[in-house]
Amino acid sequence: MQIQMNGIYKSFGTNQVLSGVDFDLRPGEVHALMGENGAGKSTLMNILIGLHERDQGTIVIDGQETYFDNPKVAEQKGIAFIHQELNIWRDMTVLENLFIGKEMTSKWGLLNTRQMKTLAKEQFRKLSVDLPLQGEAGECSVGQQQMIEIAKALMTDAKVIVMDEPTAALTEREIQKLFEVIASLKKEGVSIVYISHRMEEIFAICDRITIMRDGKTVDTKEIPHTDFDEVVKKMVGRELTERYPARTPQPGEVILEVKNASKKGQFRDVSFTVHAGEIVGFSGLMGSGRTEIMRTLFGLDTLDSGEVWIRGKKVTIRRPDDAVKHGIGFITEDRKDEGLVLDFSIRENMALPNLFSFSSKGFISSKKEAQFVDTLIKRLQVKTQSAETPARSLSGGNQQKVVIAKWIGIGPSLLILDEPTRGVDVGAKREIYQLMNELTDRGVAIIMVSSELPEVLGMSDRIVVVHEGRISGELSSQEATQENIMTLATGGQ
Repeated sequence: MQIQMNGIYKSFGTNQVLSGVDFDLRPGEVHALMGENGAGKSTLMNILIGLHERDQGTIVIDGQETYFDNPKVAEQKGIAFIHQELNIWRDMTVLENLFIGKEMTSKWGLLNTRQMKTLAKEQFRKLSVDLPLQGEAGECSVGQQQMIEIAKALMTDAKVIVMDEPTAALTEREIQKLFEVIASLKKEGVSIVYISHRMEEIFAICDRITIMRDGKTVDTKEIPHTDFDEVVKKMVGRELTERYPARTPQPGEVILEVKNASKKGQFRDVSFTVHAGEIVGFSGLMGSGRTEIMRTLFGLDTLDSGEVWIRGKKVTIRRPDDAVKHGIGFITEDRKDEGLVLDFSIRENMALPNLFSFSSKGFISSKKEAQFVDTLIKRLQVKTQSAETPARSLSGGNQQKVVIAKWIGIGPSLLILDEPTRGVDVGAKREIYQLMNELTDRGVAIIMVSSELPEVLGMSDRIVVVHEGRISGELSSQEATQENIMTLATGGQ
């Protein structure tokens, strides 16, 4: 399938999102679509599949001017979209999620569960995924839910698949398997639009790249004819001299000490410390127990045994408000379901954990709240026309900035960042890294959980590696290499 989008314009109210964007897709190619958060990448693809209607411009598919009324029609015509924000029905089974709206029936109109299971198992086998088809999708990890979404798209027999940050929640092993599937699809003539902020992936699997900035097309190039620095400069309109800003850590007192912490079926005998002014990276394969450890520290889950000490004092954290009282902030890996109230405004989301700081005798000072929110919006460079904009309407990266802002607002002594740059563009990533440095310079202790090894290596002062619910090793920044981390993450010594 060949697609040509010419002079596409789109605005939402007074917000001009796309301004004359050009994009073309050839049969059997992997075409990268890159740009900062809010550049208009997802909007452009949503116009292609009929989710949004263009204001101006033309779409030509296989020589015919073509417009879809809705994504369902686009899918029937051979264009599938794997969205960045997961469309999982959490209370339904994995099998029901795979076939929702596409259920198979017998000649008597009854559900053909056996045939659906056979097809699902075959697709999961191709992806090397092992999930219980009758289990609730909500019980799956974010990475597993992402694989369900990928399997759903691959089962449509699509000629074009749009992948919006498909690897954001996947392990290295799952990513490599996805790349094998993409290579196989290419051989069959399937085209892929690949939206990602992971530059290494773009240069590993893509044939061409189109770069967008501020709702416009900046350039389209063959991958062999460009490089990392050129792509970044065209994305952000400036040069980024370093991917990871230099750190000069000066660790202070012990802020957090965890002693022999265990939770049945998730982790056991976990012990570690975090000092003021340092970043401790937590690494490990998906499902190793990294996130589960952090959830218990924040009171979302409870410990079966073990102790937690804050500034030399033993504490009991049963609920998140206990954690907040002890100066702990938690930026969850799942910003959509746990990090934000999507229908609330930016102001309401940022203010939520901080109401005590600008309220008196049960009354909120609107002036203080507005000043507080405006300061955070400017500090984190959240792209929005107003603090009253609903969080739902922001790009993924700007949603992440709102999540970070609301916890910075409490003035934490310990900040837990679980996948802090997932779905965030290269320019915004650096802004988050610089913010982390500023916080540690002020004595804040940071725990950073990340699946991106370059990020762990680039930003951590110490690295704790988790394997099957236990700490398999700890590495200083001098000892840490990708090989050493992966050895510990897979159970080696």
